[in-house]
Amino acid sequence: MTKRVRPQGSKRRRHSAPGNNTTATQLLLFDDNFRLRYPVFAGIDEAGRGPLAGPLVAAAVMLHRKTVLTGVNDSKKLSDSKRRQLFPVIIEESEHYSTGIVESTEIDMVGMAEAVRLSFSRAALALGKPVDIFLIDGLPVRNLNIPAEFIVKGDSKSLSIAAASIIAKVTRDDIMIKADRKYPGYGFASNKGYGSAEHMEAIRKLGPSPIHRISFAPMKNDAQLRFRFE
Repeated sequence: MTKRVRPQGSKRRRHSAPGNNTTATQLLLFDDNFRLRYPVFAGIDEAGRGPLAGPLVAAAVMLHRKTVLTGVNDSKKLSDSKRRQLFPVIIEESEHYSTGIVESTEIDMVGMAEAVRLSFSRAALALGKPVDIFLIDGLPVRNLNIPAEFIVKGDSKSLSIAAASIIAKVTRDDIMIKADRKYPGYGFASNKGYGSAEHMEAIRKLGPSPIHRISFAPMKNDAQLRFRFE
């Protein structure tokens, strides 16, 4: 987990990065509507539900009031280079940020629905700051023990959620790039654990690695692959 808190009394700069300022302003206005009811809130989003390998990573981001992060948008709408350009900007402009990670072995044990709940809870706990509510991308998650409002396509509506989506995505991508060096042959640096044709072929040739999700196809449907892993 990662957490960062700006020291009290430190000077904040309104940061502007190259990009579409109109979009950023619209996302900020969405957040400002929530501030009328919930003065203190953070956005949460996750990355990594679909891959065959690697962790699920959620991020929570609490931005300073009235901070316009030019270029910030849903991470899926941005290139890798753009996300990496924005990553330090978001960290610099956030009052608090954190991540919650659920490893592949945990996903196999508890299933994806519970893994999502755990990732959100861990990110919220690691934030280390009481909030009135968390704005979370997607459909409601049952038994989540934090105050939350779920927003479908929230990463395209809320600046805080969009910022969290970038932190989660870059954090997870970096984990998979490191995994590529530890478990060569699967192409994790390029496919990030998703089921590309090359990745599927590598699983058939090499068997699953220790970070593959054995509860996901093709492992769960192939006894030989499960046996090779065990």
